[in-house]
Amino acid sequence: MRTALSADDERLAVQLLAGGRESERQRLEARAAAEGPDVLWDDPRLMPALLAHRGLTAPSPALFLYVTVRHHLREVGVDDRLIADYCASLVLAFGHKDRAYRIALHDENRYAYLVDLVAEAGRAEGERQFRVRAHLGNFALWLAGIFPDYIAARRARKGGPDLPYYEEVGSTGFRMASGHALAERYGLDGVLRQAGERFGALRVALNRLSDRLLFPRHDSPDRLMRQVADLMKLGRPPH
Repeated sequence: MRTALSADDERLAVQLLAGGRESERQRLEARAAAEGPDVLWDDPRLMPALLAHRGLTAPSPALFLYVTVRHHLREVGVDDRLIADYCASLVLAFGHKDRAYRIALHDENRYAYLVDLVAEAGRAEGERQFRVRAHLGNFALWLAGIFPDYIAARRARKGGPDLPYYEEVGSTGFRMASGHALAERYGLDGVLRQAGERFGALRVALNRLSDRLLFPRHDSPDRLMRQVADLMKLGRPPH
């Protein structure tokens, strides 16, 4: 995801952070040149500045998602840029058409349920096995992270699985994928292992992003109970 961030994204970040102050603009540009643009993306002032921005130049989807995902992950104690990169890339990719339901972009099969992916993971071999395992983690995190209210409503109506089920299955998918020989070849073994180990925290971070930015007007007892349970679970109040 960070590799998709452009010079235009960097200029917009500097502009928003400087707030019209020439000395601050020069300071930020000098620091980014010396230390890299991560000092801009990690600045705690950037997310609120992006949310408040009403100028003609809109932030790119990559910039907006990386900054907001990174912010919410740090809020729950996950201060790892690779994890933020991975989660932001996941949200951006899975938000496009029906990509979330396909193991690969051009895969001919659609999988709407985790149980079907679990079964496919048991049948698949080689590279497809790796991709199915990784997708199992990705799909569970996408659903549990971005659509927890839908999961709660479906559970109430039809007795569907709860969030702990998604956490267990998703965590298992990531851990199994990280142990596959291809994970190391692709340089994904570390990030997949961390995603499996910290699935619960990643889910909470994406829940907060979803609650605040994507579906802020939805109020329900289930959401309130989930938020309180997550506060107790992590012991970290939202900033």
